[in-house]
Amino acid sequence: MRKTHSAPSVRQLARVVDRVAPRDPDRWDERAPAPAAAGLRAQVSRERARQLWMVVGMFDRAVGCEAFPPSALLEARRLFTRPVMMAFWELAAAGELRARAEDVGKPLPDATLRIVRDVLGILAGLVVPGKRVWLPVVDRVELKETVPARDRAALYRGLADLAAAGPLARDGVGMSVEGRARLLAMVGIVLDAGTRLGELAALRLGDLAPGLAAVGVRRRPQRAVGVRAEEIGALTGLHPGTVLGLLQEGPYRRGSEVMRQRVLEAVASLEPLPEVEWYPLREGTRVAVRQWLEARERVVGALPLEGGRSALWVTLHASTAGPPGVTLRPDGLMSAYVKGVTALNMVMAGRYGWSPLPTRMEQLRRAVEAVPLSQEAVEGLGLE
Repeated sequence: MRKTHSAPSVRQLARVVDRVAPRDPDRWDERAPAPAAAGLRAQVSRERARQLWMVVGMFDRAVGCEAFPPSALLEARRLFTRPVMMAFWELAAAGELRARAEDVGKPLPDATLRIVRDVLGILAGLVVPGKRVWLPVVDRVELKETVPARDRAALYRGLADLAAAGPLARDGVGMSVEGRARLLAMVGIVLDAGTRLGELAALRLGDLAPGLAAVGVRRRPQRAVGVRAEEIGALTGLHPGTVLGLLQEGPYRRGSEVMRQRVLEAVASLEPLPEVEWYPLREGTRVAVRQWLEARERVVGALPLEGGRSALWVTLHASTAGPPGVTLRPDGLMSAYVKGVTALNMVMAGRYGWSPLPTRMEQLRRAVEAVPLSQEAVEGLGLE
């Protein structure tokens, strides 16, 4: 059943969001770009689309609250006036706009509030482009510790042995050959290429170089300015942190408009980032990926559909997504990673040289400073 919204302003907001994050899967590839950093525009990811619709739903519930200003019921643009935004934020932070009735009243954690705040900025850019709107301050989320270099080295030493070993089991906890191979291939690529969840999920068989010498990663467009802050700083003579502050939207922008324009000119002068960045795969990762490809072939070979034929990561068991062998989406990939790491840590607990892997993939990724191959190296591998 198609979702309807209670107030004209929210219905207008939903129509705007549907252009950049269409709910119809047949229109996904035709979605319009949304506001991004530095005045740029880029297509949203599926995860960001989910977050956009989450906040639309929060607005839909907010208009039914007595504390919500009635002036915002008719026009979407009025949702982004300061009094309305402040009222919305107070309700959201207190947990009054949660979707599930049993969760209403539970305050939102800082990590979720940061997502809501970022989405409000995107929505404001869609509904009232060019207008500076009030956005709340959210405490910075304390980042969890990354994996130390010593532990990463130990992981690499055992990666090839684990990938080639037989089934692992201990105290009733087991890992299949296929499940372990998939997990270790994921871990190896994250450690070698520093991939984020969405980037890892998007990998296809064609993104692996001949001989598994390298993997090609399509970086998210939203990251482009942040990734190149040092490069922009070198062109403008500004510190990279100052660059990022000048490119902030809303009241948190730092520095003068003159400096901001200088930074924007530098951004415009940059050569575009390559569509694909290639990262070398180390021997342990190549062993793990090779084992996974063999296991994957056995699973996909029995699939009567075509859904997972080109995707690198596929399901191993029947699920709501379909039979074994269909493409793993980002949420499914994260679930597989968490379950796999939890089982592997239990199986390997106490073994010499083994340090537990973090159950958050982001902790692995942030420990990595991956450097892509040079253009000459890419050409030498015959990848372009």
